[in-house]
Amino acid sequence: MAFEQVLYEVKDRIATVTLNRPDRMNTWTDTMSTEVYEAMHKAGGDREVRVIVLTGAGKAFCAGADVGGMEKNDPAMLPYKLPRTFDMNRRADYQTRHTWYPDVPKPIIAMLNGATAGLGLMQALCCDLRFAAEDVTFSTAFSRIGLSAEYGAAWMLTRLVGQANALDLLMSARRIKAPEAMRMGLVNQVHSADKLADATYAYARDLAENCSPRSMRMMKKMVYEVPFQTLAEAVIMANDDMVVSNASDGFREGTRAFMEKRKPVWPDE
Repeated sequence: MAFEQVLYEVKDRIATVTLNRPDRMNTWTDTMSTEVYEAMHKAGGDREVRVIVLTGAGKAFCAGADVGGMEKNDPAMLPYKLPRTFDMNRRADYQTRHTWYPDVPKPIIAMLNGATAGLGLMQALCCDLRFAAEDVTFSTAFSRIGLSAEYGAAWMLTRLVGQANALDLLMSARRIKAPEAMRMGLVNQVHSADKLADATYAYARDLAENCSPRSMRMMKKMVYEVPFQTLAEAVIMANDDMVVSNASDGFREGTRAFMEKRKPVWPDE
């Protein structure tokens, strides 16, 4: 499909999905919601793509919802129907509006280049990793406009920063900068604005070149199953996949590359 509010590019086996409404601080609309979903679906199914980066054009990542562009954001219209699904054999928890990112079978890095608030913060929470510029401002925003924690934000935020920090950020909707967000565990890395893209893509290239696509896919699945598992169930899941991974082409290539002290040439598994 042709995108109106999203840019899509693939380079070095990395797909970059860019929210492209810089004049409106990339505020979220229904059109953007559908296009981000379609772009992620495209990247998830492309064998040439091993890592996905989500970022914003201009000075913001996403400053929240554009109320005028969210016609479907109405209780009568919920639950929101996704354009298509990645794998309906997986958890229904990851098949709802804005919470489907864990079901994309590749690592997703949010490159937070500017303001990340409200529904924009929710998009970042749903990504696998978050790299931020040091001057980025974060806010849940909801309580200051009379809303509750939308679309599972309380669940995702509590998982990342713990109950006390989640309650603080949600109830106060106070603004925090990237260094404090990193101390809470909200972001993984903080860089100066001029170094953010270089650091993010260096990390993404390392994953794309040196890490098994199958391993990353299975590890992502395992981590997102954890909230619903006992330890015994997690061990059983890991043991079952160990049998499969030990017999995989990727394991054979990875061990050969390690012994031969060279970069692996990963098969598409």
